[in-house]
This record gives sequence, C-alpha cells and structure tokens, in this order.
Amino acid sequence: MSQNFGKPGDRVTLTLKNNHKESGIIVQSSKDNVTLLKLSTGYNVGFENEEIKEIKIIKKAKEEKDSKKITEVSISKDKLLPTISILHTGGTIASKVDYRTGGVVASFSPKDLINLFPELPKIANIESDLIAQMWSDDLRFIHMQKIVRAIEKKIKKGADGIIVGIGTDNLAVTAAAVSFMIEHTPIPILFVGSQRSSDRGSSDAAMNLICAAKFITKTDFAGVAICMHGNAEDNFCNILPATKTYKLHSSRRDAFQAVNSEPIAKVFYKEKKIDFLNQDYQKRNDKPAVIKDSMEEKVAILKIHTNMFASQFKAYHGFKGLILEGTGLGHIPLHKPTKGCEEHERIREEIKKLIADGTIMVMTTGCIFGPVNMQVYDKGRDLLELGVVSGKDMLASTAQVKLAWLLANETEQQKIKELMQTNLRGEISEKLIYTKDFTE
Repeated sequence: MSQNFGKPGDRVTLTLKNNHKESGIIVQSSKDNVTLLKLSTGYNVGFENEEIKEIKIIKKAKEEKDSKKITEVSISKDKLLPTISILHTGGTIASKVDYRTGGVVASFSPKDLINLFPELPKIANIESDLIAQMWSDDLRFIHMQKIVRAIEKKIKKGADGIIVGIGTDNLAVTAAAVSFMIEHTPIPILFVGSQRSSDRGSSDAAMNLICAAKFITKTDFAGVAICMHGNAEDNFCNILPATKTYKLHSSRRDAFQAVNSEPIAKVFYKEKKIDFLNQDYQKRNDKPAVIKDSMEEKVAILKIHTNMFASQFKAYHGFKGLILEGTGLGHIPLHKPTKGCEEHERIREEIKKLIADGTIMVMTTGCIFGPVNMQVYDKGRDLLELGVVSGKDMLASTAQVKLAWLLANETEQQKIKELMQTNLRGEISEKLIYTKDFTE
C-alpha cells in the first residue's frame, strides 16, 4: 500500500523510520521526493519521502482553511480615546504564510491588520488606510512621497498620531526620507515593522505595534521616529531617531539600533512604563504641518571597495548627487603608490569630471560607527580639494535621502553643500561621546 504524503495545507504529524517525529503544515516542495513541513516556529524543514515511515493527517487543507477565517471585529469609537491612523504599506508586519508555497506573502488588508491585533482599539480609536501593498525593497522616492501625502491628509483630518506599517528592509531609510520631507509635524509619526511574520510564535509584529500605540497615546512626543524591539526578549521596544537608525541584522528582532546616537525612549510592553533616554525632543503643538515632499531622483550611493575601476564612477555621469561610502575615515583609491595602481589615477580623473559636471559628491564612512575625518590623511585632504563634501557621521542611506531632498528644494550648489554639513533633523551628531562599548 502506497504512503499518503498529504497535500499542501494539511496539518500532519510525520514519523521517520528512525522514529523521529515532527508536526507541522505541509507546504509545496520543489522536489517530488521531498515532503516539506512548516513548523510552529515558522521555519520550513524537508524530509526525503523514502525516510518517512508514516504521515498522520490531523486536519486536511480545507478544514485548516475554514478554521483560519477571521471573525470581523466591530470597532466602535470611544470619545475618551485619542485617534491613531495606521497607514499600511505591506511588508512582514502585515504578512501571513502561503501554505501552498511555504513563503511569506503580504496579503492582509488594513482591516485584517486591526482584526489581527485586537489590543489596538483598546488603546486608541484606530483608523487604517492601504497606501500600497508592496515589499519595502521595491520602494522608490515616489512611494515615499505618497506616504508623506497620506500623512499630511491624516494630520489635517485631526489624527492624534500616525503609525506607518512598513517592511523592515527599507524601514529606516524611508523614515529618514520622511523626516526631511516633513519639516514640521505637530503629532508623532512612528514607523513600525516586523522581522517575523504575524503567524509565527516568535513574531514581533504585535508588540511593536502595541508599543508604538502606547508611546503615541502616553507621551507628548511629536516628530518622526521608529518603534522596534529593543532586545531579543519581549519586554520593551525602543523609540529610535529616524535619521540615525540602522538595520544591523538580517533576522534578529532587535536588528534596529541607533548609530552614533541613542534611543529616544524605551516603551515597556507588559508594564505601564515609558522611559525617555533623550529629553531633547520636539513636543506636541498646535502649529500646522510643514511639508516639502520634492525629491531629486538622480542621487545614488557608491560603496568604495578594493580593486575599483574608473568605469564605476563614470557610470554616474548625469547624476545630480553621489554619496560615497568610503573606507575608514573617508577614503577612496586615488593614488599610485606602486605598480598596478594606475587605475586609481583614472578614478581621480573621473571624480574631477563628475564634480565639474555639477554632481555633488558627499563622503560617508563604510564603518557602521564613527564619523569621517578628511583632514587626517592626504587622501582625505585631496578629496576635499577636489570638491568632495564631508558627510560627518551621517549614515550613507540618510545622506542619500537628505541630498535628494536638498537638491529638489534648494537651487544654489554652495548652499546645498553647506546644508549637507548642517544638522537639520538629528542626522549629524554635534558631539560623539566615547563609550567603552560603542555598540550599545
């Protein structure tokens, strides 16, 4: 009698010939001779069919699907509660598992999001709108502008706070871009993501959203910031500065950390407690929002690495701005110290041509922590003489969106260069304080 290996969507208990057991949901495998299970942890694991002794079907796919139906939650407004508007843009925070493929798909509508997290309406009156259903790695400046326009509408409508649900890959850079486009906001705007999808036991989606809602309703903060897990546990979230935050890990829930800065506050998940770590923040006010959402499209980042070619720089002719992610204190291979470095002299010539053609070039460091200092070595001084602008301790991604914004809103090149070295939204640290453990 042939073994019934089930079909995608079936919840099963699988027993191997060595009597090892696993339980999970069958997902579609790319190999006919392999049965693929999605475990309760959210991970997929495959077993060769010839090693399987028995598969016991606990629930068939249709039954599983029926049990997954979401009961619509009736949301009535409480006049005593503030109003938070959730702007939904897709990403892992609004994701669930496709049991056919075993992958994570962004398929929740904004109403599904609220049904998934029933705690939110207890904290505030929740409104939600779908801006776009897309992964954040597909975001372009035009989509960031769309987010800003949606935020502007919600501010004018009287929202007390705004949460932007977004994929984590470009969460930080989008928050930075929005912080430049919104010169002033009278209310808090928090970008929130999730490193793990909502149907995984280790998901950070609920906690991040709930902590964001608590911070909005329980503090006088106004401005653009990020709310994500503060550590690997489920005890607090950090409120992070929009222009100084970097995603330092591909999958950890505490991947987002402030760089050359500190969190604004800690929001404790299970306690009625919010600790401000930085008291220098904008307070809520009655002044109208000031929006300047123009962005120059032709601004890029070029990472400096070994064995570079002049053609890599030549490719950016026609760009209005180029952020250089240099080595160390802000360096580029420019010199010919020995045979074999002839290409570096050609790189120097391409940089001269780019600057002569009107491209503003800004130097940042490829190191995560610390600033550039182009006065220490001759390479840095040579770059300054060529016209490359110091980006101080700005993150390369923040420098890119800042330069794109300045190029679209200022006409004089010299003024743009000066403003690139001026702290506008907390993107440049006025003073970097030495700490024994610089990663904390």
